[in-house]
Amino acid sequence: MARKGNRVQVILECTEHKESGKPGTSRYITTKNKKNTPDRMELKKFNPILKKMTVHKEIK
Repeated sequence: MARKGNRVQVILECTEHKESGKPGTSRYITTKNKKNTPDRMELKKFNPILKKMTVHKEIK
C-alpha cells in the first residue's frame, strides 16, 4: 500500500498558556509537509482563553 504524499497532521499548543495559570489549553490541529518542514512548526494563533495572539508550537 502506497503512502499518499508527505503531509502529516500536527497539533499546535500555546506556549504562553502554562505561565498564565489559567485552566485549559489552546490547541490547533493542522497539516504540514514533512519534506519542506522537518523541524517543529511554530505559528502565531489566537488563544481564546487569553484573548490574544500567541505563539503555538508543534507537540508530539
